[in-house]
Formats: sequence, structure tokens, C-alpha cells
Amino acid sequence: MARLAADTPFIHPDCEVNDATFGAFVEIGRGTRLAHCHFDDYAYCDRSCDIANASVGKFSNIAAFVRVGATDHPMDKASLHHFHYRSGDYFDDADHDDAWFAYRRTRRAIIGHDTWLGHGAQVRPEVTIGHGAVVAGGAIVTKDVPPYMIVAGIPAVPLRARFSAPVADRLMALAWWDWPHAALRTALEDFRALSAEAFLERYEGVTQDRKTSV
Repeated sequence: MARLAADTPFIHPDCEVNDATFGAFVEIGRGTRLAHCHFDDYAYCDRSCDIANASVGKFSNIAAFVRVGATDHPMDKASLHHFHYRSGDYFDDADHDDAWFAYRRTRRAIIGHDTWLGHGAQVRPEVTIGHGAVVAGGAIVTKDVPPYMIVAGIPAVPLRARFSAPVADRLMALAWWDWPHAALRTALEDFRALSAEAFLERYEGVTQDRKTSV
């Protein structure tokens, strides 16, 4: 019996989940904190991640201790401190600054399909990680990452592309991450055995209806 299911995310113990939604076959690692985010189909994160104000694409691979969308303090104000926006925690006659929290939720990080965020990486608010990109462990990403690019460092900078531009473009056009579950099962051995180029040669031009019988 498969451990993951289409209708219910597999959420490990000790997680804190606030305003999060999930697609099919999603797994959330132990001790993870999620807030105001969406995990699309087949995405997962390992233990002790902290992901807020983010859209996580299909088949995203998020290693342990990754932080996405770390919320900012108001650097243009007289004080950085919680007391003037989490005010209800400090004063009996004051409310939280709801406008500030609403603004922070608009600053979404976007994690593309089939991405890999390495152990301890950070992705800042309003950053987009392109489809197929890789973020090295410990990197802090402050700028958008193109599809199929590998980045590393603090701040993260490009190391190299995973594939040539023509191959990357063909993979984007193939968009295998949108295939139905049965088609993925049919192509499983080819995902395992073929290079990216050989996989493209086999499946480019194959219609959705035919993928389950190729």
C-alpha cells in the first residue's frame, strides 16, 4: 500500500500549520511550521522547515531546516521590535497591526515545479525559484533564479545551468509535472533509466491520452 495519498497530506508529528493548503501526494516533515502557503501536488519538505507566505510547486524537493519567505521587520520605522505590530501581546488596550501582517502576506515567495532546495537554504520574500532549479545547502537566495539553474552562496549566485538552454526549454514545454498520476506510473522506468535528452526524445509529441499506454 502506498504511503502517500491523493486526498490527504501526510503531515508528520509536531508540525504547526496555519492557513496552508495542499495538493495530492504531499508530505510535510516532522516539526515543520507552515503559514499562509500552498504545497502543490507531490511537493514535500523534510523535518524542521519554516515556510511562510509561499507557493510551492509540484514535485518540489525541500530538504530539512529550509526557510522560505522569512518575514521582515519594519526597517523604515523608528523601531524594529514586535511591540508596535504585535501590540496586543504587550498592552491590554492595544490591538495588533493587522495592516502590517496583511502586507507581509502579499510578499509571496514562489518555488517552481521539480525544484530542489538543499539543507538549511533560505529563500527571501518575493523571490521566484524557476522550474527545475537547484538551491545549494546553506544558500540564501535574494534574487530570482532562472529555470534549471544551480545557485549557491550567500547571497546565492549562479554556478551553472543543469542543462543546455534548448534542453531546458524542451523540458519546460514537455511539462511532465502536469501529467496524470497513471501517466507518471507508466513512465516510471524511463524516469529512472533515461537521460533528460533521451526522455524528451521518447515523450515529446506524446499526447496525454497516449502517455498511459506508451
